[in-house]
Amino acid sequence: MTLRREAFLDHVKERGEYGTVDEAERAARVVLALLGAHLVGEVRAQLAARLPEGFALILLNPLQSAEPLPPERFLRATAAWIEGATEQTATWDVSAVLSTVADTAGEDLLRQILLQLPVGYDLLFGRPQPI
Repeated sequence: MTLRREAFLDHVKERGEYGTVDEAERAARVVLALLGAHLVGEVRAQLAARLPEGFALILLNPLQSAEPLPPERFLRATAAWIEGATEQTATWDVSAVLSTVADTAGEDLLRQILLQLPVGYDLLFGRPQPI
């Protein structure tokens, strides 16, 4: 089931404790563009199908990444793409967006997503996996 744009942004806004929906949207756009560079094939398509259309397009047309970024570099990249962000605020941004993505994806798809990502992303999604 596809989540409506307003509902998706409301979740991100609440989790990120943003003052405006515009701030939540800015974070969502950057994080999804970076995430899309790390996902391929059917997994990326399935996730896109569950996101609101505008965010699905961002995920499907990602920023380019030469290699999968470890979680720490993903946070630094997020900070670099959000004006005025620091690594600390980027951690907040990533957590707000990816925890909403995790809820939207559901457990089965999230497991498939995590298999395509370097170790440690489970924490960014707010879903620590057993070792």
